[in-house]
Amino acid sequence: MEKIIEVSDLSYRYSEEQPYVLKNINFTVNKGEWLSIVGHNGSGKSTLAKCLNGLILPQRGTVNVGGFMTSDEEKIWEIRRLVGMVFQNPDNQFVGATVQDDVAFGMENHGLSREIMAERLSEALRLVRMDQFAKSEPHRLSGGQKQRVAIAGIVALQPLIIIMDESTSMLDPEGRKEIIQTVRALNRDRHLTVISITHDLEEAIHSDRLLVMNDGELIREGKPHDLFKSTALLRKIGLDLPFAIKMRNVLRAKGVPLSDTALFQEELVDELWTLHSSM
Repeated sequence: MEKIIEVSDLSYRYSEEQPYVLKNINFTVNKGEWLSIVGHNGSGKSTLAKCLNGLILPQRGTVNVGGFMTSDEEKIWEIRRLVGMVFQNPDNQFVGATVQDDVAFGMENHGLSREIMAERLSEALRLVRMDQFAKSEPHRLSGGQKQRVAIAGIVALQPLIIIMDESTSMLDPEGRKEIIQTVRALNRDRHLTVISITHDLEEAIHSDRLLVMNDGELIREGKPHDLFKSTALLRKIGLDLPFAIKMRNVLRAKGVPLSDTALFQEELVDELWTLHSSM
């Protein structure tokens, strides 16, 4: 598969008096995949996110994004055109009086023509299902709707990569579900590469691949179905398991002959129903 990001021996610390918050990190991101980087607070995942779009530069090692090194000052704006960031609090990202003004702001900064802006504005709002709110005031929207507008502002710039930095952590379950569905549709239909930075494993199970971080180190990586077969490591580093996996483990401990593959509640219900029907 084509690599769109390559991180090699990345280390970073905020000052010489402090320990490294990233320690010899190595991984690649495939073009078009949804990658989740998970870990508890303080594990280094948000610092890593900032390294991926050049907000901070490695003190050791390299970060290559779309063929450009983040250490090359002449290419840093090229990198930021390739990478869009969606942050934790959508209210901190709004600058326009209306939804359409806010989505247009980034395109204006990039010097796009009015014709292109109008076309992209309409398409971006439609893709995140917010076109009927184009003239609404952002502060009147729900948390999930606000975050969808923030995503629309990134999509309108047509990056190849979207980084979601804890962008569902302030949302209620319904808002979180909205955002996951929106991002999955963009990943599937527009082939956008998605990197989700999160401590929420309920969100991470939707991704194609996971990186697990602890104390600034990358300690595991793999597909969700593989990593969640054995949950001892995830519990040890303080991550809360998704409900379906906790329920699966409890039932297996009580002797119910379940497989170790069910990640979602629907999968667990199907397996229990099949088991019941065969008895």
